[in-house]
Amino acid sequence: MKHVRIATKIDAPCPATLGFDAAQAIIARLAQPLGTESVRLAKAGRRVLAEPVHAAIDIPCQDLAAMDGFAVRDGDLAAGLRRFAVIGAAYPGAPCPRAIGAGQAVRIMTGAPIPAGADRVLVRELLCLTGDTVALTGRIPARLHVRKRGSDTRAGAEVLRAGKSVDARALVVASAADAARLTVWRRPRVRVIASGDELVPAGEARARGGVPDSLSDALLLMARQWGAAPVGATLVRDDEALLRAAAATALADADLLILCGGASRGDRDFAKSALTPLGLDIAFADVAIKPGKPVWCGRVGDKLVLGLPGNPMAAMTVARLFLAPLLAGLGGRGALSALRWEATPLVAGCSGGERETFLCAGLGPEGALVLPGQSASAQCLLASADALVRLPAGAGDLPAGSMIDMLRF
Repeated sequence: MKHVRIATKIDAPCPATLGFDAAQAIIARLAQPLGTESVRLAKAGRRVLAEPVHAAIDIPCQDLAAMDGFAVRDGDLAAGLRRFAVIGAAYPGAPCPRAIGAGQAVRIMTGAPIPAGADRVLVRELLCLTGDTVALTGRIPARLHVRKRGSDTRAGAEVLRAGKSVDARALVVASAADAARLTVWRRPRVRVIASGDELVPAGEARARGGVPDSLSDALLLMARQWGAAPVGATLVRDDEALLRAAAATALADADLLILCGGASRGDRDFAKSALTPLGLDIAFADVAIKPGKPVWCGRVGDKLVLGLPGNPMAAMTVARLFLAPLLAGLGGRGALSALRWEATPLVAGCSGGERETFLCAGLGPEGALVLPGQSASAQCLLASADALVRLPAGAGDLPAGSMIDMLRF
């Protein structure tokens, strides 16, 4: 892939000519699956299958009763027989009772094996039981109430495709197929470094002064939600040498390093320059979007680095737009699977700008409502944000009812 190299001097121009879609195409090329591993079924939840799952057995593995009742021979009913001698009982997990003959029946429970000779279950509600004799009192029912061997699937058949995300329903299928382990894509390991002299851990601002670090834990949670394995987070002062040392440590055991802050061109924005001696190869930097123009992405060896702005709303907006696709791709889902845009009407009018704009919105039955008070440093409105709405560059004023693209948070 051709990388875009940029200057890192603080007085470099910031044209931001790269469009959002072009940046996403680079993300899609960078975010390739990391490799596979075999995991126990109990640990496979929310992972992505790297290989399909095939049934090891017929499902069901033998003819089973689909209802509680009495197993009989269908031929007896066809011959006009309506009264049967009960010769035993069949239960799930127990050996089959002896084969039944003409005029005989076996009491049977749902999931129990059908006795040899039987091919129908008469449900209890249709029968009259007297001692060891059972009689059908009405018409012959249409249903046999027998789950035939292999009626769900046959041994060797594919039951889960590669690329499937393993949810609770998929676990049912894998378990029924008698799979003990699944081959899945490895989860990307993620570390976060937040830089800023003003930052202190949340809960300590009252005693120490400063600004609570509101992004590190939030980004690790978002990473987990998109299939990553969070490793940890570090706070670093605005010091180039300290940032370089922290990044080197983080990259030792992370597949993706997220840098919060230091992404712009201020006197203490060291994110890119601090990593240059580590071999940083920048894939793109500065995207023509609002908020989050300073977003950048690159590699250090075989590790990825994503640089986010330090302002909270801008950072979370950019994380949804760039971090989520990165993690989806690294985890085997495909980067673009994280960007499912939905056409939605605006509940109230809003305005775009010269750059492509992404605004936080609430969702309701009538459509998307852009939230008031949007700014790159806002935080509290994030609690009400269900989605991002995408406004094209130069959109101007859009009236209520306008159809826009919406991306759920």
